[in-house]
Amino acid sequence: MKSKFENNALSDSIAKHITEQIITGELKPGEKLVEHIYAEEYGTSRAPVREAIYLLAIEGLVERIPRKGAVVKEYTENEIYDLLEIRNMLENMGMDRIKKHGTNQNLLEEMKQILMQMKSMDNVYTYTQLNHSFHMYLIMMSKSETIKNMYLRLGWPLLRVQSVSFTNEGNIEKSITEHELIIQFLEEQKLDELSKLLAKHNEDVILSVQKMLRS
Repeated sequence: MKSKFENNALSDSIAKHITEQIITGELKPGEKLVEHIYAEEYGTSRAPVREAIYLLAIEGLVERIPRKGAVVKEYTENEIYDLLEIRNMLENMGMDRIKKHGTNQNLLEEMKQILMQMKSMDNVYTYTQLNHSFHMYLIMMSKSETIKNMYLRLGWPLLRVQSVSFTNEGNIEKSITEHELIIQFLEEQKLDELSKLLAKHNEDVILSVQKMLRS
């Protein structure tokens, strides 16, 4: 009999697997999650699968629909735009704090390391995670726990929306170019230029997602 720790680890592993399927688009919005398929794939009972689905529902990636079961959550246009606009607002607030406190060289070095990984990454799922980490370090540079915690609460739904943008041809290359500029502006203390770049960066993501939603 498996221990509670083993079951939790298995649930986490299954949740991570389903998350990757959702972020990469292998599982589409509205698609049903079939418990017995994952149970067979992992050679387990349905209990860890149910726990994984429960975790994903908390994260906002999955929803339970009466008489249908668990399905991949389908966001409305308004929900998507709200996520992206809230992200934009938090980054603007973060930039105001960075202008006040100055840049942090240790965090800047971490951002450079992440950018190096982003340049060699062609997997949308991993690139999306690296992109999120990069922006998280920028948020941490604000020295505001409130802004950081609010940004973290956007969680996987934000990453899922961003991944939609990165699937558009040329968007990863464009993203890398813009992240190089973010590093450059931080190094040169051109923080007003950085604020404008981030605003344009976020606006482009909104337009890219909008284009995909209406195609």
